[in-house]
Amino acid sequence: MKTVSVALVLCLNVGVDPPDVVKTSPCARLECWIDPLSMSPQKALETIGANLQKQYENWQPRARYKQSLDPTVDEVKKLCTSLRRNAKEERVLFHYNGHGVPRPTVNGEIWVFNKNYTQYIPLSIYDLQTWMGSPSIFVYDCSNAGIIVKSFKQFALQREQELEVAAINPSHPLAQMPLPPSMKNCIQLAACEANELLPMNPDLPADLFTSCLTTPIKIALRWFCMQKSAKLVPGVTLDLIEKIPGRLNDRRTPLGELNWIFTAITDTIAWNVLPRDLFQKLFRQDLLVASLFRNFLLAERIMRSYNCTPVSSPRLPPTYMHAMWQAWDLAVDICLSQLPTIIEEGTAFRHSPFFAEQLTAFQVWLTMGVENRNPPEQLPIVLQVLLSQVHRLRALDLLGRFLDLGPWAVSLALSVGIFPYVLKLLQSSARELRPLLVFIWAKILAVDSSCQADLVKDNGHKYFLSVLADSYMPAEHRTMAVFILAVIVNNYNTGQEACLQGNLIANCLEQLSDPHPLLRQWVAICLGRIWQNFEPARWCGVRDSAHEKLYTLLSDPIPEVRCAAVFALGTFVGNSAERTDHSTTIDHNVAMMLAQLINDGSPVVRKELVVALSHLVVQYESNFCTVALQFIEEEKNYAVPSPANAAEPGNMTPVRDSPAIPRLRSVNSYTNIRAVTTARNLNKSLQNLNLNEEGSPAAFSPGNLSTSSSASSTLGSPDNDEYILSFETIDKMRRVSSYSSLNSLIGVSFNSVYTQIWRVLLHLAADPFPEVSDLAMKVLNSIAYKATMNARPQRILDSGSLTQSAPASPTSKGTHIHQAGGSPPMPSTSSSSLTNEVPKPPAREQPATRPPYTPTLGGQAPHSHQFPRTRKMFDKGPEQAAEDGEEPSGHRNYVSLALQTGLCDWSAKYFAQPVMKIPEEHDLESQVRMERQWRFLRNARVRRQSRVITQRGISRLDDQIFINRNPGVPSVVKFHPFNTCIAVADKDSICFWDWEKGERLDYFYNGNPRYTRITAMEYLNGHDCSLLLTATDDGALRVWKNFADQKNPEMVTAWQGLSDMLPTTRGLARRVSIYLDRSKQGGAGMVVDWEQETGLLMTSGDVRVIRIWDTDREMKVQDIPTGADSCVTSLSCDSQRSLIVAGLGDGSVRVFDRRMGPSECRVMTYREHGAWVVKAHLQKETDGNIISVSVNGDVRFFEPRTPDSINVLQTVKGLTALDIHPQANLFACGSMNQFIAVYNANGDVISNIKYYDGFMGQRIGAISCLAFHPYWVKHEP
Repeated sequence: MKTVSVALVLCLNVGVDPPDVVKTSPCARLECWIDPLSMSPQKALETIGANLQKQYENWQPRARYKQSLDPTVDEVKKLCTSLRRNAKEERVLFHYNGHGVPRPTVNGEIWVFNKNYTQYIPLSIYDLQTWMGSPSIFVYDCSNAGIIVKSFKQFALQREQELEVAAINPSHPLAQMPLPPSMKNCIQLAACEANELLPMNPDLPADLFTSCLTTPIKIALRWFCMQKSAKLVPGVTLDLIEKIPGRLNDRRTPLGELNWIFTAITDTIAWNVLPRDLFQKLFRQDLLVASLFRNFLLAERIMRSYNCTPVSSPRLPPTYMHAMWQAWDLAVDICLSQLPTIIEEGTAFRHSPFFAEQLTAFQVWLTMGVENRNPPEQLPIVLQVLLSQVHRLRALDLLGRFLDLGPWAVSLALSVGIFPYVLKLLQSSARELRPLLVFIWAKILAVDSSCQADLVKDNGHKYFLSVLADSYMPAEHRTMAVFILAVIVNNYNTGQEACLQGNLIANCLEQLSDPHPLLRQWVAICLGRIWQNFEPARWCGVRDSAHEKLYTLLSDPIPEVRCAAVFALGTFVGNSAERTDHSTTIDHNVAMMLAQLINDGSPVVRKELVVALSHLVVQYESNFCTVALQFIEEEKNYAVPSPANAAEPGNMTPVRDSPAIPRLRSVNSYTNIRAVTTARNLNKSLQNLNLNEEGSPAAFSPGNLSTSSSASSTLGSPDNDEYILSFETIDKMRRVSSYSSLNSLIGVSFNSVYTQIWRVLLHLAADPFPEVSDLAMKVLNSIAYKATMNARPQRILDSGSLTQSAPASPTSKGTHIHQAGGSPPMPSTSSSSLTNEVPKPPAREQPATRPPYTPTLGGQAPHSHQFPRTRKMFDKGPEQAAEDGEEPSGHRNYVSLALQTGLCDWSAKYFAQPVMKIPEEHDLESQVRMERQWRFLRNARVRRQSRVITQRGISRLDDQIFINRNPGVPSVVKFHPFNTCIAVADKDSICFWDWEKGERLDYFYNGNPRYTRITAMEYLNGHDCSLLLTATDDGALRVWKNFADQKNPEMVTAWQGLSDMLPTTRGLARRVSIYLDRSKQGGAGMVVDWEQETGLLMTSGDVRVIRIWDTDREMKVQDIPTGADSCVTSLSCDSQRSLIVAGLGDGSVRVFDRRMGPSECRVMTYREHGAWVVKAHLQKETDGNIISVSVNGDVRFFEPRTPDSINVLQTVKGLTALDIHPQANLFACGSMNQFIAVYNANGDVISNIKYYDGFMGQRIGAISCLAFHPYWVKHEP
């Protein structure tokens, strides 16, 4: 909005004083700096009118000005209605000078003249409002002007009431009349309060208020000279002030510099005093309004010194005593002190140090301030000097440092009006400004991305394209440039076209191999955005083989880069343009490359994979509907094996053939609430699960929409409809389908691409991370819904039918899941939402996060590993209404396939966070640093004290210090290395105990499906902020945090550590109840070993490989074949020697060197055990020998360089559990015969534990698991 028309109404009646004013003698005479008595009355009136117009034109030269000199009521009406008609919806200014007429009346009237100038005629403010309309601004320069402001508000309120009456009662007489305009958007400026007269000091102009509003520098200098302080500046007179050299709009001259300083100071005062929304309205929307209000602040200061208080509506807080006025007085003093020598002697003008000093003050605020403080009052001044070549570089540097403080700082800078200034600076070609401008724009766009159109309109995108293409620019600045370009092309077709013409795709492809990971990530995101729903960019990418070049990023060591590559490839196949054979072939190639990420270690990558594949499903919907029907029919005809028909000992049966395995996410389908990642609230749900899943699931029929009794959807339609496919049905489909490895999908022919992608989605629907599973379930059920609700497509008969895709049917707009607000290190809640037609389930808590690439623990703790780089899961974004109008009235679409994970918005938060700030863990006085120091000191004390005890020697080990009953039969037990917490896992839950106090700390469910069990646990980062890893016998790994004493367990990450598990059943397990569950399978399950120093996780079990995961990179780094047909029962590694020792179910112990190739890495095989190896341990602290124990009780010691054992000990028969102390030469054996024996390295029995302590001590039960404390000589059965 801007002021386009100005009405100048002067009621002076020169030579005749109004009857109600008694003027002093002498008194103020000047009007617009003209003495009206120095010429004829008519000429004086015309000259004053012309001068007033010139004064206003200095502030808004493009407005339309109309003068009305000593007018009548009709002339005023004609003028106002004409200006309003021409202005339309823009603002009109009405300036009223009433120095020649009586004062305003309490009835709300001002005075004009009759035609003969013989009478004063009243003009009602109500009529003036009607003629002027809204928006308008009114300036009243007359005595008692405050009366007009009050009357104006009363009449405005009356109009609002009339509008309300007319709206409520159409038959009311007011409703039959033309509606009065609303006065809400009107501004008023009055010279004084209702009971005040204008100053009559002869040294002042009569129109002092108008002079302050239109010629502020002139009146400010005259007023300064009239003050006592002016006596400190000798030789300065009022006449000398008129001779100040320069022009107001030339900052290099004294007068221009004063005007510049005045603008900066008044802006600063307003920004610091006014509420933000009022500042925006008055100082940033309209050039003329902003100028008048800046000058109004001066009017308040000057006129208050003469007992006159200017009034405004909206009312401003008092500003006349603000400290910045002292800075103005100093600037005026410095300028005027030079005048005599400049004018008389011609000396050069010395520029004011005002801006340099204010920048220094801003710098002090930045460097010396505390966290919680008021905003810097110098921010508007920094804005003023951005376009000054003298101060620009320093101002940009300080502004960048300020914006780096966080989103709040960016919001403050935007509120003060930074945007047009930094936009104009993009026209500069100075190379030294590039890093600063790119940094500033990255900060702005990370908080407010709504300025795409302005950037493209002013060709600002070309600036960032040149930065991206400049190979001499550091990678950090190119990263910011490509981030800015990614924002410009995001869902903005004009931006996509402009950047495509600017060769953005080629520039991005050149950067894909850059060593800087954040640059690779944002290059991929930028590519994904430029061709998203923009066919020309997609075909440009095809010509440049962009999709093939992106394939290399799918194996990038940084999870966020892999995720960005998946996003880019997903949008590449997600365009909705008409398909050709060529494009279909490309889509198939991309899909099969993406399918290889099915077992990626990062849940964020797998989530993005589901979304990418959903784009393909949308494009080839009819083909997937046909595939879905085939799978549904096969699942319908597939016989579910009974749990009683379990494999006999020694049989190798796939886990996938076990009875239906519903995932934890379906648990709450029985209670119609949403399953959550936080496991604490699942107690009741798990009980319901056990009660409801006894019955066999009902088979799904394509013709009959009934689902199994246990398959209630947690994401139903408003009519509480159920998912078409339940978790049980999907799991069964996965098992019915081919058992071929999903890792080799790239070799399949194109005629089965849709089938293979369907299998991938089935696999992802059973993902251990709930959000991945939820997204995949939505995709599968949407297609299943369309396949069963619409006319049934024909079966696929030949390969040709699969290469042609029918146009996708209309689908609902996408679910947008993005992070909103909050800093990445804070926990957040998140939920996936459907379209507006489907009710939202309750939110699911998500892992806490931080921005990517921030060091986990810095240099102080190089061996801490966070899972998965503690990233933030994405908050729910804005819902959009469904647009599918072709659905039958009785059924709604279950989910829109245009899903989003919010990857881009989450990644953008990195640029909004401080990058110059010292991390809190490195701040010596921060709470985080102190807590960490305390933990490290505690750890050192535990190591030192345990070493003393070990060196002293252990003679007995039978003092009972803790006993309690676990909620379930323990299967795995693990001591925390440094505190008094012990984790005890049963089949599907974990309990935490304080073994010193005997108290239960926490208990939560792990979330693994039925017929699976927890078989291993490890503490990660035990020396610092601990995480707990659990492994289950279906190959899934889950990592938890905030457990035990914090009592708020959250899943940090989960992934499929091993696929295609083939468990064997060891004979001894048949006789030990703790190894049995309903599936009657008791194989080795999954075994793990954790290397804290390297962050590597060794996994194996009922498979033929040892798989090594890099938890920092969240990816598989090595598969080591065991070379045996038996399962791996135990793992132990040594990071210094890169050795892995594996005990196997066939009794062999195998040593692997992971530095060697797959065919050469097995360096030793020991076959001296004749039965299942319970434990194989590679010693680290002592002589580095291998200790292994079998179920027969024989303990063998091996030197890794020799082929035979160096010592053999015989312990108890029927061994069920064993652990070896990592520090002391001790090992403990648990027997099925209900006792524990502790031995030293020589085979001597240290302790034999058969009974609990106490007078009536009972015999201990069968030993299910056994663990030593990593340092203290304690063990737990």
